[in-house]
Amino acid sequence: MAQLSAPISERLYSLDVFRGMIMFLLIAEAAGFHHHFFELTQGTFLEPFALQLHHHPWNGLRFWDLIQPFFMFIVGVAMPFSLRKRLATSNRKNVTKHILKRSFILFSFGVLLHCVYNHALVWELWNVLVQLAFTILIAYAIMDLSHKNQIIISVALLILTELIYRSYNPEAPYIEGHDSFGSYVDMLVMGKVNNGYWVFINFIPTAAHTIWGVICGQLLLQNRLASHKLKTFIVWGISILIFGLALDILSITPIIKRIATSSFTLASGGFAILTLAFFYWAIDVKDKHKKCGKVFSVVGTNAIFIYLFAETIGVQWFRGFGLIWTEGLLAPLGVSEALILVLNSLVVLFIFWYITYFLDKKKIYFKI
Repeated sequence: MAQLSAPISERLYSLDVFRGMIMFLLIAEAAGFHHHFFELTQGTFLEPFALQLHHHPWNGLRFWDLIQPFFMFIVGVAMPFSLRKRLATSNRKNVTKHILKRSFILFSFGVLLHCVYNHALVWELWNVLVQLAFTILIAYAIMDLSHKNQIIISVALLILTELIYRSYNPEAPYIEGHDSFGSYVDMLVMGKVNNGYWVFINFIPTAAHTIWGVICGQLLLQNRLASHKLKTFIVWGISILIFGLALDILSITPIIKRIATSSFTLASGGFAILTLAFFYWAIDVKDKHKKCGKVFSVVGTNAIFIYLFAETIGVQWFRGFGLIWTEGLLAPLGVSEALILVLNSLVVLFIFWYITYFLDKKKIYFKI
């Protein structure tokens, strides 16, 4: 790696804001905003915008389809910063033990979340934390290689995905339903398939997101001009995005989030790199918008904690608690139920946000 450009203790604030914004959107979903906003706007000019907060049913790309790739990419960007800091006070063996422990904890949390969703003990591996546990291990295993070799391995994972899907069902490898290789693996591993067609082996292609994040993080740590870093991000981001879209437009490989096709991984990865470039330029290079960014950065300081909190206690208790006040105050005024539910979700979202703000103010951080 080239000479480092910043002190070991220094953080990349734009990455904190980027992470925080993604987590803010995730806890907004847990607060119920996405669902209730769509119900409120059905049949109005806002409905197309509300649809962007929901996953595409199959072949296509919506804004919400980018959130998980962004999250996995951001984790990759942060890994070189975290590794540099840990190696300053520890050795590689201890860092490897930490990575293994962290991946195991993420995997466990992902499995336990499905138990919470089902209100029963289940063995389901579709959660983003389970996926992330595997992509971190893959990215960490190769992050000491040259950028060229890391890119080659990420491309090989996409080619592998193409091969296994096309070999399993040559006539219709990406048909909607449970006739794909991903569903076949789910039956082997879990004895069940997902009603929404999500598959466990999505971590194979989406490991590319975390690997590309690592490469971007390593570039940000190099002692190079910001203009060079931005140019690299923009060129590669646009190239990857266009390639992914072209595969779909030319009917070679459809963009499908639910089974993470190679075209989807490329397109969403391109968007992730370009989004990082924008935040880096707007916040770290231009040194602006830092006060506005604080609103989101506090959410990112306890990202895993607030995600787990919102998906468990938040969903099961806070939504109903909020309705005691919002419905009790607004229903007598004639406010529609649909609007009350949207407003209630915003109240719950504010509670989630304030918890992260309070923890950050008190310098309380939950790390794994």
